[in-house]
Amino acid sequence: MSSTTVDTSEIAKFEAMAAEWWDLNGKFKPLHTMNPVRLDYITSQIAAEFGRDLTKPRPFENLRILDIGCGGGLLCEPMARLGATIVGADAAEGNIEVARIHAAQSKLDVDYRHTTAEALAEAGETFDVVLNMEVIEHVADPQAFLTACQNLLNPRGIHICSTINRTAKSFAMAIVGAEHVMRWLPKGTHDWRKFIAPDELEAMLEKAGLTPVDRQGFVFSLPSFSWSISDSDLSVNYVTAATKPA
Repeated sequence: MSSTTVDTSEIAKFEAMAAEWWDLNGKFKPLHTMNPVRLDYITSQIAAEFGRDLTKPRPFENLRILDIGCGGGLLCEPMARLGATIVGADAAEGNIEVARIHAAQSKLDVDYRHTTAEALAEAGETFDVVLNMEVIEHVADPQAFLTACQNLLNPRGIHICSTINRTAKSFAMAIVGAEHVMRWLPKGTHDWRKFIAPDELEAMLEKAGLTPVDRQGFVFSLPSFSWSISDSDLSVNYVTAATKPA
C-alpha cells in the first residue's frame, strides 16, 4: 500500500472489542438496535438505484457490494442473504477473524478481507455499492477516505455513508450518554471533534466526485429503546446516499 487513511489508535479501540461483535448485550448493543433502520435505508436506496424488487427472493443478485469497515459483519450477512456478492473489509484484523467465524456458522458466503479502502482501490477492485457506515469519524483523513471509496465505485454506483453530526446534542448523547452514563461503549470510543456535520460531509462527497442524492437522520428513542428514520432530525446520527456519475 502506498497510502492509507487508517488511524492506528482508532483501530486499536475496535481490536479490543472485536470478540463482542455478535453479543446482543455487549459493547455493540447500540449497533444491533440500530441495524434494522440501517438495513431499511440501505436496501431501499439500493433497490431504487438498481430497480430491484425487495419482495422477491435474493433481490440483490449480481450486485457486487463492499462494506468498508465491516466490523463483525452485521451488514455483510444480511446483504449475502439478499443475494449480493459481498466483500467485507476492515483494517482491524480481529474484526475479520470474528466475522469469518460467524459467517461460517451462519452458512453464508462472505468474502472478508483484512485490508483498507486505499489498498482495494489500488488493486483495481470495483463495486456497484459501497457501504461506509459509522466509519468516517474514525479515519485519519476523511476526504482521502471518501476519494478512495469513490474510486471503488462503478459508474452509476451508489455510496451510502452514515456518521455522527457535530452538535451539542451529539456530544450529550453519543459521548456523555453512551460512553459515560449508559456505558454501552468504552470511554474514548468517539472523539466529538472528529464528528462531521451533514453539509460538511456533502461538500466532501462532491469534492471526491460523488453526487449527493439523499440524507436522513437516525433518531434514537430512549423510552422505547428503538431507532427510527427522520427526514428532518439529523442532529445526532445521520446517513447519506451519493451516486457516481456515468
